[in-house]
Amino acid sequence: MSKPKSISASVPAPSDAHSSPEIVIITGMSGSGKLTALKAFEDLGFYAVDNLPIALVPKFADLSHESKKRAALIIDIREGESLKEFPRIFRELTARRSSTLVFLDAQDEVLRRRFSETRRPHPLGGDETVLTSLRTEREQLAPIRALADVYVDTSKLNVHDLRSLISAKFHDAKESPKLVIYVNSFGFRHGVPPDSDLVFDVRFLPNPNYIAEFKELTGRHPSVARYIRSFPQTDEFINRISELLIYLLPHYIREGKSYLTISFGCTGGHHRSVFIASEIDKRLKKAGYKVKESHRDINR
Repeated sequence: MSKPKSISASVPAPSDAHSSPEIVIITGMSGSGKLTALKAFEDLGFYAVDNLPIALVPKFADLSHESKKRAALIIDIREGESLKEFPRIFRELTARRSSTLVFLDAQDEVLRRRFSETRRPHPLGGDETVLTSLRTEREQLAPIRALADVYVDTSKLNVHDLRSLISAKFHDAKESPKLVIYVNSFGFRHGVPPDSDLVFDVRFLPNPNYIAEFKELTGRHPSVARYIRSFPQTDEFINRISELLIYLLPHYIREGKSYLTISFGCTGGHHRSVFIASEIDKRLKKAGYKVKESHRDINR
């Protein structure tokens, strides 16, 4: 039997995307990061299911194959007695579908500490100590670990490291990293949008609202746009913020972020913030990012 590929460092493993599996089964020790790994697969576009009954695995694999979408699921000690059936079911599955078994593990003392920090009981429960339950779990999972294609020791990994590792190994090489960027304008008079990740105040720019011919227009109007752009600080701000964002975005992607909301605020949300948000939207789209533009207070 071939030895599973071991990944234990925080440096992401090289991608095997050219042979990307249809279905990935995540298993391993309680507290080793299986839910974090599942979330990383979901962010990569996989169907993601936690604690699917073992008997349903073949049917689930068939459904995901028919939908032409990759799938990831967790099978672990919570299955109880039916866990003994998993080695047979997995062998049958691999004969029909491109499948990968990922086993997550960590040192017993690390797992014990994680349970202590979260104050969650071990799934085996009972009156045993966490360490005793972990040893029992390790014995029961030994036949499954022997089948693993990929072994990950998470003892020294934080959640960001684990997500990066999964993303690097299982992303589809044909697809660019996915990050949806929302560029919004708003008026501070109406409050800062609560879902904002980054907020920029553009009230330092001259206010078109005080010019009668612009008062009823918005930052989308060419005349208003020309007025705002006539000040040297406007283009300098757009250039500097664009450079900052284009520098930051790959780091957000590397950390596994799927959505980023960038908000630009002026007093009422009609002129300056609308113009600046539209200009930043253009710059980010030109840089190759998927951007959605919105103006929360433009009609207030």
